[in-house]
Amino acid sequence: MIKAVILDADTVTGGDVSLESITSLAETKVYGFSDDENIISRIGDASIVLTNKCRITRSVMEKCPQIRFIGVFATGYNNIDIEAAKERGIVVSNVPGYSTDSVAQHTFALILHYYSSVAAYDKTVKDGDWCYSKLFSYFNIPLFELAGKTIGIIGYGSIGRAVKRIAEAFNMNVLVCTRTYPKDDSGIKVCSLEELLRESDIVSLHCPLNDGTKELINASTLSLMKKSAILINTSRGGVINERDLADALNSGMIAAAGVDVLTKEPMDMDCPLRNAKNCYFTPHIAWAPLETRQRLIGLVRENVLAFINGKPINNVAQ
Repeated sequence: MIKAVILDADTVTGGDVSLESITSLAETKVYGFSDDENIISRIGDASIVLTNKCRITRSVMEKCPQIRFIGVFATGYNNIDIEAAKERGIVVSNVPGYSTDSVAQHTFALILHYYSSVAAYDKTVKDGDWCYSKLFSYFNIPLFELAGKTIGIIGYGSIGRAVKRIAEAFNMNVLVCTRTYPKDDSGIKVCSLEELLRESDIVSLHCPLNDGTKELINASTLSLMKKSAILINTSRGGVINERDLADALNSGMIAAAGVDVLTKEPMDMDCPLRNAKNCYFTPHIAWAPLETRQRLIGLVRENVLAFINGKPINNVAQ
């Protein structure tokens, strides 16, 4: 029987979803978490390797020459050495598009955290402020409308498009910066990065991490933004120079930042953003609602089954 291994199941299951639909396809060993030191021993003689964030390097492939398929529980695959996989004829399948709606939803959760201050007001009420108020209402923490504001979307794939649709429902103005003009969406305003940064009240990142986008947001680009603007990142941490962003927040160059992803995850205690002024976080969960993870597992199953049947799909190593 075909042998398979899942190296970091806990990053997907969270205790509330099952991997049985995948494990039933092969003789499968399941590990909750694996680090660089035990990846090779845990792969053993498995020809199918499934992972979310474990690094499958050239060295791993050399020491486990029987690997024929690597399945990623994600859209991104920066943790896989794609060139090494190509050289060895290893199929690497990712899962595009599974989290579009959840990431777009989370983008607006981060935006509304600042614009509506629900968490901050909840704390004041529980601290007794409303009980002691002479007035029926108080609004000493700033509140803002989204209607009429301009959101700048950097990267216009499926998630960027979903964010645009939600923004329009809030009656926002939308600017887009993208490498390729979307021919099927003539209603959008495409502009340069510089114009987008200057004109936007909210800048939302939805681009992949590559040589062209690494530290795209840095001291120079941050200096173009409005002092009242906020920055949202649900894409990849490496798109931002975190020290430059911390400096911009602490100096008041921009108003706030909502961050779901970091250059190094989990966060280091000395991450420059950790104590930066008006920087708020979620721990890389934009992709993680229950329904999204259930969908992800189903699509990974389809990738594995297609490989077993000799007709690989979503192969990014070809």
